[in-house]
Amino acid sequence: MIFNHMVQTFFKVLAPQEALRLLLQVTPVGAERIATLAARARVLAEDLRSAVDLPHFDRAAMDGYAVRSKDTFGASQSLPAYLKLAGVVEMGKEATQSVATGEAIRISTGGMMPPKSDAVVMVEYTDEAEGGLVEIHRGVSPGQNVIQIGDDIKKGDPVFHHGRRLKAHDIGALTGIGISSVPVFKRPRIALISTGDEIVDADATPLPGQVRNINQHSLAGLIEECGGELRDWGVIPDDRQQLTSAIGQALNWADLVLLSGGSSMGAKDIALETILSFPDSEFIFHGISVAPGKPTIFAKACGKPIMGLPGYPVSALVIFDLFAGPLIRRLGGEEIAPLGRFAKTARAILKTNIASQVGREDYVRVALEQEGGQFVATPLPNKSGAIFTLVKADGMVRIDLNQDGLEAGEDVEVILF
Repeated sequence: MIFNHMVQTFFKVLAPQEALRLLLQVTPVGAERIATLAARARVLAEDLRSAVDLPHFDRAAMDGYAVRSKDTFGASQSLPAYLKLAGVVEMGKEATQSVATGEAIRISTGGMMPPKSDAVVMVEYTDEAEGGLVEIHRGVSPGQNVIQIGDDIKKGDPVFHHGRRLKAHDIGALTGIGISSVPVFKRPRIALISTGDEIVDADATPLPGQVRNINQHSLAGLIEECGGELRDWGVIPDDRQQLTSAIGQALNWADLVLLSGGSSMGAKDIALETILSFPDSEFIFHGISVAPGKPTIFAKACGKPIMGLPGYPVSALVIFDLFAGPLIRRLGGEEIAPLGRFAKTARAILKTNIASQVGREDYVRVALEQEGGQFVATPLPNKSGAIFTLVKADGMVRIDLNQDGLEAGEDVEVILF
């Protein structure tokens, strides 16, 4: 009876968008408050608003002279205006000297605008003449070359919304408005378990039927790139007892258990019955209508999500990019859109025909070249076990599950790596 249930679940294959929708239903991990300077690449757990105006004083946007703009109206190269040089604004100090009618005060970029001034004449359009005068060769309008109070952001304005992964530029913006600590989601804890009797270390010489470890090391890097806190359980042999022990330990620690291998219909694959042996276990799907990577597992046990990636390296890495990566980022609180999920794409002309199977979403690896001022996409050999086809690829072309292929000369969208 259990076996029949397992077999029925094994063939529960979903369309890619439905699979991703189910994956993204996970609840993000808890939040914590950390120093802003340590928050790069972390995800905001709350909306942020500015408590101040930025800038909080009127500032010069150019090197030059602070003036009353009406004193420069009509000034030109052939008929300059002459203003009295009344002083200099010192950087980092409050400007207290007012600009009177017919006066100019020298100022540097970022300096505080003196009282009564309303514009800056760029130094390129001036000359200092004898007698303490400044020649103005071009007129300015009120507010020209001035950053006014609140021009950058006003007090009470939204800064960033929750779910944003903070970039280096964001950190500078936050410190610029005095936010020294921020509420962020904790990094999701990801347990990585590789399985297979055939896997040997990189420094070993594989015997016939054995392969060096590829997935474990590639996936570890990808997990960390997605903001996950990784704990690697190493390679577990195809042994029910050892796999049960490893998954049990991982479930006690992790927010997500990621299995590499053990998801196909091979005789030695034991992931299915091992996961079902845990309390409150549930298989959500086993299979996505996608190539490469169809035999992908998503399940839950002890209230924790478990995802099983295919054993072939290219299949595992493609499925990670399409599904596991968004799942990890969602656990980390990042807002992930089920549709239009590819942030970096480029248009290219397809160089050769690509065949596909209706009812399956295909991802074909391509290399990009420039020809005649446009990108040309050349499909690479479509073999799930050939890791170097992924390394040589610049991206992938997606073939919709309702299409039977693409023709040479078509304009296609390339999902960039």
